[in-house]
Amino acid sequence: MAKIIETNFGTLLNPERIAKGSASTVTKQGAFYVFSIRLDANDVREYSFTDRTRAENMRQILISYLE
Repeated sequence: MAKIIETNFGTLLNPERIAKGSASTVTKQGAFYVFSIRLDANDVREYSFTDRTRAENMRQILISYLE
């Protein structure tokens, strides 16, 4: 369960929503199911799987790591 974080300038942040916003949805490209995770402005990692279920599970795991 993600906690709401209050910054020094009063803004409330939800780490779960930020992490989900950094991950793209799973799409089918050819024979693969692909999604990407943006870790930084210059660091975007793309993952591909042959099974949609595995891709969705790994996407959820990586989102939880980002939180």
